[in-house]
Amino acid sequence: MGDLFRLAVGQSPAELATPEARLEWLRDVLPEVASKQTDLLLLPELFATGYNIGDQIAAQAEPADGQTGQTIAALAKAYGVAIHYGFAEAVGEDIFNTAQCFGPDGARLGGHRKLAIPPGFEADHFKHGEGCSLFSYRGLQIATLICYDAEFPETTRHVAAMGAELILVPTALGAQWGWVSHTMIPTRAYENGVFLAYANSAGIENGMHFLGQSFIAAPNGEELARAGSSPELIYAAVEHGRVAEAQSRLPYLTDLKMLKAAIC
Repeated sequence: MGDLFRLAVGQSPAELATPEARLEWLRDVLPEVASKQTDLLLLPELFATGYNIGDQIAAQAEPADGQTGQTIAALAKAYGVAIHYGFAEAVGEDIFNTAQCFGPDGARLGGHRKLAIPPGFEADHFKHGEGCSLFSYRGLQIATLICYDAEFPETTRHVAAMGAELILVPTALGAQWGWVSHTMIPTRAYENGVFLAYANSAGIENGMHFLGQSFIAAPNGEELARAGSSPELIYAAVEHGRVAEAQSRLPYLTDLKMLKAAIC
């Protein structure tokens, strides 16, 4: 199946009340993550600030290269692990729900601004992003979609058609949405023949109950690892050859062109 890419998902505690507490939790878990020879650690949506913090989000927002970004870049370099995390990105007067990844050399590998902003808290604070991109790391083509983005089949199909082999999905999924984590999002991996990792928070933050249930799925729909409802780390090996094998066995991406022509 080819070389292994070692992936970890950090299901962090929702109740961490400050950015400093969140960075301290990250410092505490990185020795274990590094000991597993992990290539990349995926963290939840808005990990750096917390999700359910209302108007505080404006005060916590930072540029992509702000102090939090610099700290996480330094931690990635110190432990030799790429770190992919969500944060509130300040760009002039605008705030984006963003995720970015720093490599083990501390350099920024890529980032993504959430495209689909759901009603409620997020619509009151965030501007929607535009476009999707891939970044290459350790031989894999990697895309990011944030939470609600991945609930649209069009977005996962789009990045898969761009050549994504692994889709990283930081999320902030409430406890009432179990079907999304257990059925909808794993289906996105299967129907595109790609690996997909889903990183949620666990616990309660300012009255919001998070589902937990982070997972890593394989291109054939196999569940490689799944967390429970408490904070934890999960791990899986991403085998490079499995994407090509799955997409050859079920050529949805190529047959879609024929299907579009047939139904038009």
